[in-house]
Amino acid sequence: MENKKEMLGTAPVEKLLFKLALPTVIAQLINMLYNIVDRIYIGHIVENGDLALTGVGICMPIIMIVSAFAALVGSGGAPRASIFMGKKDMDSAEKTLGGCFGLQILLSVILTVALMIWNEDLLLAFGASENTIKYATEYMRVYAIGTIFVQLTLGMNAFVAAQGFTRISMFSVIIGAIANIILDPIFIYGMDMGVRGAALATVISQALSCVWVVSFLCGKKTLLRLKKETLLPSPKIVLPCLALGTATFIMQASESVISVCFNSSLLGYGGDIAVGAMTILTSVMQFAMLPLQGIAQGAQPILSYNYGAKAADRVKKTYRILLVSCLVYSVALWGSIMLFPRAFAAMFTTDTALLDFTEGVIRIYFGGMFLFGVQVACQMTFVSLGNAPSSVIVAVVRKFVLLLPLIYVMPNLVEDSTLGIYMAEPIADIVAVTFTTVLFIFQFRKALKKIECMESS
Repeated sequence: MENKKEMLGTAPVEKLLFKLALPTVIAQLINMLYNIVDRIYIGHIVENGDLALTGVGICMPIIMIVSAFAALVGSGGAPRASIFMGKKDMDSAEKTLGGCFGLQILLSVILTVALMIWNEDLLLAFGASENTIKYATEYMRVYAIGTIFVQLTLGMNAFVAAQGFTRISMFSVIIGAIANIILDPIFIYGMDMGVRGAALATVISQALSCVWVVSFLCGKKTLLRLKKETLLPSPKIVLPCLALGTATFIMQASESVISVCFNSSLLGYGGDIAVGAMTILTSVMQFAMLPLQGIAQGAQPILSYNYGAKAADRVKKTYRILLVSCLVYSVALWGSIMLFPRAFAAMFTTDTALLDFTEGVIRIYFGGMFLFGVQVACQMTFVSLGNAPSSVIVAVVRKFVLLLPLIYVMPNLVEDSTLGIYMAEPIADIVAVTFTTVLFIFQFRKALKKIECMESS
């Protein structure tokens, strides 16, 4: 246990970042793979597979919002726990873990009740039709029962990774993914449960992952242990965690809102093919961004621990390596998309008309991708250093101040209105990165000066 704690403060940063980031990248990719396989199984249900897939697809924005509540607690609490560990204040770190655990149970109860009562109204609001509402509600009613497992798995897994146990956190994802892939065909086809079977498989898989994560946090190998006396959510403990997690919550929850805005605008100007292309573009974006997110998540425990330990040099070095790694990846990804746009589109469709259309807009949509490594590195560093105001500001600016208005403004500023909608993304990215960089320079210098003064005193 001491070796694991000292590792975050003494091990070479380059090796440490690679060691912590690799499992998180693998976990992200496995999670995406299992989501794709899940949809394939649903899409091949006899007779009504297309309607079932559409119905489950309508559930996705609600599921994203549920996951965002887990991130609200976990992504805010985990960095604060790491900072306390760096300060050698293990008591406060364990109180943070326990308080966040108790808060997630409370949120799970509230979300479960809300989903059970209003799931049909919510699904209709998100676009379910009379043909698909049956499948959407069937899936959601079963999924709602497992809300507590989703909350605890996603939220508490962040605390596992924050201690440097990224392999353990990776296995929690692998366990759930493998269980889901095995159980899906058994429940969907073997037991003829259809979409209810898919939802049940997901609930059981998340429950297994939840048992794995909670068992570890109650066991002997963890540095921070769940204890009965720390489970009552104290406002003094959890409110700063919620403040810090707000940026991640906004980023995840707003994806559903942004998706609805993009699709409604594209449908009006470009029709179904434009909406279909947007589905492909967002799928490419999600899949391609996973390694970037994994690298950033691997850096979080190092940044937070050393910030708490007042090790300014290690904080600076970790950020530099994180920035270079993210920037190299985003530039390489951008270059690949610019050179081979059709290959990326072909990963998700074989329809010639859709391929041709997507090939024409993919370079526009990903035009600002080469700078996105800067945005991710800066935003994760804000969160890792406990800078809640800055992390919230950059999230709000990119999504709501820039992207959302541009979706509606750009079609009126260019000759091809449909292309104008796709142009909203790169313009928002470039302006957001510029804003984030300026803010980061001032805030990072301020944070380093603070701990350097403490270090010398």
